[in-house]
Amino acid sequence: MERELERSISEVGVEELVKAGLTVEDAKAFQKGLKDAIVRTGTGGGSDSDPKEIWRELTARRMLRPSHPHAVHQLVYYAVYANYDVSTNGPPLYWFPSLYQSKYTNLGRLMETHGSKLLGASYKDPVTSFSLFQKFSAEHPEEIPCSLVYFFKVYWSIVLKELSIIFHEVPKCILDASDTSKHGGTWLPGSVLNISECCLLPSHYPRKQDDSLAIVWRDESCDDSHVNHMTLKELREQVMMVANALDAVFSKGDAIAIDMPMTVTAVIIYLAIILAGFVVVSIADSFAANEIATRLRVSKAKAIFTQDFIVRGGREVSFVQWKGCLVQPPSPAKGPFCPKSLGLEIDVCRVVEAAPYKAIVISATGKDVDIQLRKQDLSWNKFLSSVNHLPRPNYYSPVYQPIESMTNILFSSGTTGDPKAIPWTQLSPIRCAADSWAHLDVQAGDVLCWPTNLGWVMGPVLLYSCFLSGATLALYHGSPLGHGFGKFVQDAGVTILGTVPSLVKAWKSMQCMEDLDWSKIKSFGSTGEASNIDDDLWLSSRAYYKPIVECCGGTELASSYIQGSLLQPQAFGAFSSVSMTTAFVILDEHGVPYPNDQACIGEVGLFPLYMGATDRLLNADHEEVYFKGMPVYKGLQLRRHGDIIKRTIGGYFVVQGRADDTMNLGGIKTSSVEIERVCDWVDDSISETAAVSAAPENGGPEQLAIFVVLKKGFNSEPDTLKMKFSRAIQSELNPLFKVSFVKIVPEFPRTASNKLLRRVLRDQLKHELYIRSKI
Repeated sequence: MERELERSISEVGVEELVKAGLTVEDAKAFQKGLKDAIVRTGTGGGSDSDPKEIWRELTARRMLRPSHPHAVHQLVYYAVYANYDVSTNGPPLYWFPSLYQSKYTNLGRLMETHGSKLLGASYKDPVTSFSLFQKFSAEHPEEIPCSLVYFFKVYWSIVLKELSIIFHEVPKCILDASDTSKHGGTWLPGSVLNISECCLLPSHYPRKQDDSLAIVWRDESCDDSHVNHMTLKELREQVMMVANALDAVFSKGDAIAIDMPMTVTAVIIYLAIILAGFVVVSIADSFAANEIATRLRVSKAKAIFTQDFIVRGGREVSFVQWKGCLVQPPSPAKGPFCPKSLGLEIDVCRVVEAAPYKAIVISATGKDVDIQLRKQDLSWNKFLSSVNHLPRPNYYSPVYQPIESMTNILFSSGTTGDPKAIPWTQLSPIRCAADSWAHLDVQAGDVLCWPTNLGWVMGPVLLYSCFLSGATLALYHGSPLGHGFGKFVQDAGVTILGTVPSLVKAWKSMQCMEDLDWSKIKSFGSTGEASNIDDDLWLSSRAYYKPIVECCGGTELASSYIQGSLLQPQAFGAFSSVSMTTAFVILDEHGVPYPNDQACIGEVGLFPLYMGATDRLLNADHEEVYFKGMPVYKGLQLRRHGDIIKRTIGGYFVVQGRADDTMNLGGIKTSSVEIERVCDWVDDSISETAAVSAAPENGGPEQLAIFVVLKKGFNSEPDTLKMKFSRAIQSELNPLFKVSFVKIVPEFPRTASNKLLRRVLRDQLKHELYIRSKI
């Protein structure tokens, strides 16, 4: 049904609380607690009260518990902010940093030690001075003033030390901006290291020792078993043994692909490839054979590590056979592995069968591989046996390389042509780990879990964020969609849980995380797509309203350019800060930057002095992709990122989608995401919406269309939804906006990384408008 208008918090009574799911007795006690909280804030809870103080009081005293129905959390949150004016106050806040705790965060400690030197008398404390500190970290980078050089020297020197970066040859300086051939200058010039070795050795500053827990994990369907553990020493020995095996089979510099689930073995292989001076080719385990073949061709990979089976829902699912790339193709007419039974064309099997690369196949069960391999392929056990003759197979001398040496090839999730091949150097891990250190506050002793894959940027980010900070990596060998994953989070004592919004939406919808204790979680992370406010409300409530650190960046940046910060109040679905040492402007439709303190919507233009960002692509023109056509600002050509973002009153940021997702409705520029945020609420039958616009075939104003995916078991009529959408949009966004077209679809087209393809929906709308013009 359509969402009701919220009552103010002082009007919430026992009847509303019972309707939300509480018993009468609990509702009476809860309402009394609400009244007491309002009294303690010194307000009446009416229109003149400060909703932020009321919400702070409610969450500080843990009145809202994870065991309460989500409807209760919704009722209270929206009642508290019922009379809140976003247009004058900025987004509603749900989490507030403690001044005491802030001084024990990574960034807070750095600020307390160096804040006065850098900011002088302007420095007060980590919370009060954070925004000033961040702005100083990226102040006028085009001028490279002495103060900025000093900041870079102080900040990055400290961070490098905190991240246990071990240089075989130390850098000549932090940044050499004199190299005009590079927009972003040269970072840590002259330095030589092995970033994998930095992950594996004990270090005093992150306080990681040989007996520190490096990885904890559990297999799906083993929910009641103990959590498995691996120490740093055990991890190092395993990595070094695989590195020795790699040397026995391959030549230095070879590109070697990993196409398997995010398991302990996959992590060991990843670190071993880099330790031994090879290059990782990251391929997501969800790709089909043709997509794998494309990435192997583009990267010129010599081999691929993969797995025979994956376990999903308690059953084994064929992995290599499904892909059709490692099995000898039998007679196409019969047999369990014939192309038809695998869902493959015969030609696909033949093409991949003839491929020159070598496959190393790991058994998901830990036993030897029980499938027929090609002549050039190896089972995992056979591969490891190549080190049996060595006197010390678990010892390996790392291959040291210059900082700019390529260690990893990742790919964009492009949908037309070859995906962009994005090289990561040894700078990239430093940047992503530094951002996790500063914004997610990853510390030694933390347990970090983030369901992902080495084929996506978050896979390597997760590894380096843990191992360079001394935190423990938590891996669940199975699907994160069910209760088993949530129980692993509980049992492993996860302190930082990373998510993607679609995953959170699934958890909330399936109610599969009930009755779990997530109280050890100190913060959440979220990336990959725009967050839904109500889904974030549900997620944060699972851990007594701990903060959700939103992260938005890209593979080519090796980091996020906007993020949340534990030194700032947080708002659902919003980013509170530019990331440390980052600077950007928001461009209007003419490419002119808005003033930095002005609320606005526009395309991001990044300042090019961005540590860790790419300066090349392997199969595309880097200059054309990221710089051509971008404006010059204060003497520097801005770097293209492609995001449209909104800067709110109060300086928060909300991602509005990609530059291609903006629309012009009645002469007013708006974004798909902004409209979708409103439409998602109008009816209980709605799972998600997608907003696109297009001009009719014969010209005229753009027409707005809303595509809708319904929840399972629900039915709604397009005309009914159209009326509700129009009413909600006109009420909450602009009275001139009108919905012209609503279509219910079973699912949305998405990229392999689950990003919504509004371009495809826009093409469908254009076709529909064309058909209508002919009627």
